[in-house]
Amino acid sequence: MDRRTIDRRDVWLPAGGATLDATLALPPRAAGLVVFVHGSGSGRLSPRNQLVAERLEEAGLATLLLDLLTEAEEELDARTGHLRFDVDLLAGRVGAAVAWAAAQPAVRALPVGLFGASTGAAAALIAAADHPARVRAVVSRGGRPDLAGDALRRVRAPTLLLVGGRDLTVLELNRTAARELRSEAKLLVVPGATHLFEEPGALDEVARAARGWFRAHLV
Repeated sequence: MDRRTIDRRDVWLPAGGATLDATLALPPRAAGLVVFVHGSGSGRLSPRNQLVAERLEEAGLATLLLDLLTEAEEELDARTGHLRFDVDLLAGRVGAAVAWAAAQPAVRALPVGLFGASTGAAAALIAAADHPARVRAVVSRGGRPDLAGDALRRVRAPTLLLVGGRDLTVLELNRTAARELRSEAKLLVVPGATHLFEEPGALDEVARAARGWFRAHLV
């Protein structure tokens, strides 16, 4: 797909008393919408999430990359590190993004998927559990699904758990989560990859797997 045909726009989402910055990308005749839920200390400008988003857009999927914290909250979190682990707050904001999308003429008819990384994966899974009629698929990259707690058993969306083979602690947490999920669940280990998938080819493998999962379950 010629990337010049993708309609990319900055948008602002209401979330309780906050307003969140986001970027919406719309390929022609988009078949689904994937909302990106970043991890600890990251945001919509994360190069890792942007690479995955580009691969999804090339496959005909719209993407919404958003900052889950406001600028003032980011400054506070940089000092304390507390908000990035407040998964209930983050999940509520993911839910607000899903509700926002349902009200936008350009994307309201599209099935929704969630792509969560690190602690953002827990927020994505909670939001999927809370919005089963809207969220049709979830992908977790190096995620902490254990932080979703009892919400794991309420998830109905097919869930792909992507973990680096050398990210041993997180790998064990994901194995446990895969057993707890009652929806369709698949654990995919990327050999030789660490937590951030910085090794050559590792993030490309993540992008390919995520694209296949969302195409299978959203289109």
